[in-house]
Amino acid sequence: MLVELSRAIESRDPYTRGHSARVTALAEAVARWIGWSEEQLRTLEVGGPLHDIGKLSVPAGILRKPGPLTPDEREEIRAHPEAGARLIEAIESARCALPYVLYHHERWDGGGYPHRLAGAAIPIEARVLAIADAFDAMTSQRPYRRALADEQALAEVDRCTGTQFDPEVARAFLEVWGSGSIRSSLPEAAAL
Repeated sequence: MLVELSRAIESRDPYTRGHSARVTALAEAVARWIGWSEEQLRTLEVGGPLHDIGKLSVPAGILRKPGPLTPDEREEIRAHPEAGARLIEAIESARCALPYVLYHHERWDGGGYPHRLAGAAIPIEARVLAIADAFDAMTSQRPYRRALADEQALAEVDRCTGTQFDPEVARAFLEVWGSGSIRSSLPEAAAL
């Protein structure tokens, strides 16, 4: 059932096809690098694919819009973490994904959403997923902008360390990318 939910999310927006699998693979590589337990990794395998489940409540026209969003459309997009949390709370086997779903758009400096959490108040699961999510978004073609080259996205990760991203997680992401092991962990058909 959880796999079908993940597929339903991506079927609404062809530009994000494979996004959840790539984000999960990127996050898993970082999580392994920083020493997560097997239990934490199993939870990531549930949370990663479901992190954007709340986008099922966002009109497809907004998800596929080729130009800038209006303030109201931005608010609809920003509501997806809470909408997703409401969806998975009803599924006992998915409740472990709550930190990934609800908090993956929080920022280290407190400027994120939906709760404006900052620093270590953001669950570690969300801090790891957030950097993987952002990197995949930057390096993927979208209707409103072209994909960045890996080097450009890595420079952006470095620039946003300590503001958008947890400094330790960002450092781990850059180290694991530099080691070459991240690329081998990405799904073959969807590799960057």
